[in-house]
Amino acid sequence: MTAAPKPTTGFHEGELAVQARAGLRDAASRLEGMLAPVSLTGGRAAILALQSFAVLVARDEQHRLWASPLVAQPGFLAGQGQLLLVKTKPAPADALHNLAPDQSGGVLAIDLERRRRVRVNGWITDVAENGLTLDVREAFGNCPSYIQPRQITQGPSRPVSPAHSALTARGQLTDEARRIITTADTFFLGTEHPTRGADASHKGGSPGFVQVDGADVIWPDYAGNNMFNSMGNLAVDPTAALLFIDFESGDVLQLTGRATLEWASNDATGNDFATGRSVRFHAAAGGLWPSAITQQIA
Repeated sequence: MTAAPKPTTGFHEGELAVQARAGLRDAASRLEGMLAPVSLTGGRAAILALQSFAVLVARDEQHRLWASPLVAQPGFLAGQGQLLLVKTKPAPADALHNLAPDQSGGVLAIDLERRRRVRVNGWITDVAENGLTLDVREAFGNCPSYIQPRQITQGPSRPVSPAHSALTARGQLTDEARRIITTADTFFLGTEHPTRGADASHKGGSPGFVQVDGADVIWPDYAGNNMFNSMGNLAVDPTAALLFIDFESGDVLQLTGRATLEWASNDATGNDFATGRSVRFHAAAGGLWPSAITQQIA
């Protein structure tokens, strides 16, 4: 993407195609109004101001898409009309620490304890030493489905060492990366549409719902709100980013690569929740680094 996305309404072609194939176009159409241009005022701004954790999706200097955790004191997300002020930046070891402006960005503000989430997508107009500014194009909430309740707090200050590769010399996921992925009950997915821009979403399930096959990560697409924002983006552009957090150690796993949608019959063996849909992600690069994130089970 080389230019800021213009305000639009309604679903794009990828979302419409996935909704139609899933047989859920009519159900999705009732939610289309959620994608209208919005202003971050009132209740939505108040919810953002309460959060201490968010996920940012954007591209690095090599134009690779990443999903990064943002942890700070409540108030670090400030909605001001068509702008979202993010008063922190990714950690020094993070793939997006040297984030550049003039690019698409997606922010997922999520309260894991209260199981609430708001997606804010737009154009990163400014990056400073203490944060960034997002010119908002979309902002909408999602249901609490599959959010595992836990409290995210800013942990004790400690040095963050440089990330080490999450891939072996042969391009496979390392043992530690595999462990984090296959025991996770939560991860975050970054996608991007060529004209609508970047998006950050939450994925959750029982531990083991995400599987590893070499350098591939596979997960089922559970029944949700039927909008198919992430899958719709992937139907048009396979670029994707994954973020896993080990909530016991605070370690963070970031992966960037490409993802494809896979469809099976609803009664196929191993077809969780009988949707017939899954996603296969192939990692091209990744890092694993210790962070200051800690958690307590709510």
